[in-house]
Amino acid sequence: MKKIFTCLFLSCFSVCVLAQQKKTTPDSRLADLDILLNQILKDQKAAGFAVAVVEGDQVIYSKGFGYRDLENKKPVTPNTLFAIGSSSKAFTSALLGLLEKEGKLSLDGKATSYLPQLRFFNDHMNNQITVRDMMCHRTGLSRYDYSWYLFNTPNRDSILQRVKYMEPNAGLREKWQYNNYMFLAQGMIAEKLTGKTWEQNIKEKFFVPLDMQRSNTSIYDMQKDADASLPYGLERDSIIKKMDYYDISGMGPAGSINSSVNEMAHWLQLWIKGGQYQGKEILPPSYIAEAAGAQMVMNEALPGEFKDIYSASYGLGWMISSYRGHYLVEHGGNIDGFSANAAFFPADKIGIVVLSNQNVSAIPGLIRNSIADRIFKLNNIDWNGQQNKKKKEAMEKKKAEKPESGPEQVLNTKPSHPAKSYVGFYQNPIAGAIDVFQRGDSLFAVLGKEQVFLKHYHYDVFECRDMDKKGKIDSAVSTFRINFRSGADGKIEGMNVPLDGKQVMFAFQPKAVALTKEMLQKYVGEYDLNKTVVKVYLKEKSLFVLVPGQPDYETTSLGEHSFKINALKGYSLKFELTGDKVQSLTFKQPNGNFKASRKN
Repeated sequence: MKKIFTCLFLSCFSVCVLAQQKKTTPDSRLADLDILLNQILKDQKAAGFAVAVVEGDQVIYSKGFGYRDLENKKPVTPNTLFAIGSSSKAFTSALLGLLEKEGKLSLDGKATSYLPQLRFFNDHMNNQITVRDMMCHRTGLSRYDYSWYLFNTPNRDSILQRVKYMEPNAGLREKWQYNNYMFLAQGMIAEKLTGKTWEQNIKEKFFVPLDMQRSNTSIYDMQKDADASLPYGLERDSIIKKMDYYDISGMGPAGSINSSVNEMAHWLQLWIKGGQYQGKEILPPSYIAEAAGAQMVMNEALPGEFKDIYSASYGLGWMISSYRGHYLVEHGGNIDGFSANAAFFPADKIGIVVLSNQNVSAIPGLIRNSIADRIFKLNNIDWNGQQNKKKKEAMEKKKAEKPESGPEQVLNTKPSHPAKSYVGFYQNPIAGAIDVFQRGDSLFAVLGKEQVFLKHYHYDVFECRDMDKKGKIDSAVSTFRINFRSGADGKIEGMNVPLDGKQVMFAFQPKAVALTKEMLQKYVGEYDLNKTVVKVYLKEKSLFVLVPGQPDYETTSLGEHSFKINALKGYSLKFELTGDKVQSLTFKQPNGNFKASRKN
C-alpha cells in the first residue's frame, strides 16, 4: 500500500528553464531569484514548477522552470496548467460569501437547514453545526480522508451520505481538524441555493470576471489543454515516475481546480485589492476581512527554530500566520502528482503563487518563503539548504532505524479458514466495499483504486503487497496489514483495516453466485418445518421462500446450496442434498438453526 500512504520525492536531472517576464524591467529585489529557483529545481529533484509574484495590481515576476512533460522535454511556462488541490478551498468558501451578500444564507446559520441531505452523527451536530463551522474546520470531525480518496466516486450525493456515519472525536468548536467533506458540503450548499453546479458557479463568479480563461475544474478538461502538466512522483527516492491523474470530481469543491500561475495571479490580486479586480467588485470587502481573518486557532504554533515565525489560525478557506513580522494568508494544495501554494500578505499587498508537478512536495512553501525574504529585504534564510538538511537527516535516520514491523510475527501459523472462506465483499458505510477474491491458492483484494496481493503474515493477519498494472507483486515487506475477524459461529464476519491511524471495521458480505432457472428449479417445493409448510418457489430468476404469516422473502445464492435472505440480516437457507436431489433445508438464524424436511 505504499502507493497510497507513502510520500515520494523525485530524482535529479538536467534542467530546462523557460522565462516569461510580465514586467519589462526586472525587479531589483528578485535579481538573483532565477539562480536560486534553478538550484531548488535541481536539489529538490522536481520535474518542474512555475512561479508568479504580484505587487498590488501588477505581476512583477512570472516564470516556468523545468518540464511539464519530462519524457518529451516540454518545458513549464507561466501558462502551464497544474492541479492546485486544496488551494481551491478559498474559491468554494467565497461562493458562500457571495450568497450571504445576496441574502440567501447566513454563515452562522444551521448547515443542515441549507442542505437537508447533509446529516451528521447525532442530532446535536445536526442542530448546532453552522456553515461557518464547516468553513473553518471546527465541527469535531477528523479527516476521514481514506473514505473519499480510496473509495472514490464522482457521485457527490453518495459521498455526502457517508458523513452521518462519521463519529466525532472532539466537541463542536473545541478543536481544529481538517476535513475535506465539509468543503464538499459547502459546494453543495451553493448548488442547492443557486440551482447551478459548483463548477458552473466557480466559472461564472470567478473564472470569467477574473479573466481566468483557461482555468477549469475537470482533470479531463485539463488534459485536453495544449499546455498542461503531467503529474510526477518518485520511486525509491531516485527514479522519476509519471503518475496517473486523479479524478477528484466527486470531492471537487474541496480541491479540483486546475490553473496556471498567470491566472492564479488574478485571484491573488482580487484579495490584495480587498475584493476588487480591475476596478470592479467581485467579492464584498466584508467577506474578504472575515475570510482572511482568524476564525479558529489551528494549534499553539509557538516560535521554534525561527523566532519570528509563529501563530497558526484558520480563516475561511485560508490559513493565517505571522511570517517574520508580516501577516501571511495562504493555503497549500496536494493531489496525486501535484503540489501548490497560493499566498498573499495583505498589509504589504504582495501575492505569491507556486505550482509544481511534484507529488507531496515542499517546493511551494520553500519558494514562497525565499521570495518573501527578498521582497521584504529580510536577513537571508537558506530555505533550500534547510530542506536539503532535513532530507539528509531523514535518510540517515531511516538507515539507522530498524524497519517498522508492527506486531512480532508468529512463525509456523496458518489461517483459521481455507482461502475460499475469506472471499467476499467487506463493507463499511463510511467508505465502501473491499473485494477479496481468490486466484489459485492465493488471496487478492481490490481496495478502492488499488489491487493488492494478500500475503499471509500470521493467524488471520495478511500483508497487503502492492501490485503494478501488469500484476507484478512487490517483493518488499509491507507494514500495511489487515486482520480478518471470526464471529461466535467461527465464520468470517469482517476485517480490520488500519486507516487514518485507527482500525476500521469492514463487515463481511458473501458474494452472490449466479444460477440459471434450471439450476434453481431443484430447490423448488414444500418443506415441513415442525408441521408448518414452508414453500420455496421460483419467480423470474430469483428463489423466494414463503413462511405462513410472513411476507415472501427473496434470496440470493451464495454457492454451495446456500442462499441469504435479502431482507433479513443474519438469516440464510442451506439446502441438503443426496446426489442431485434436495432432501431438506435448514433456516440459519441468529437465534439458532431450524431444519425442514422436503415433502414428497
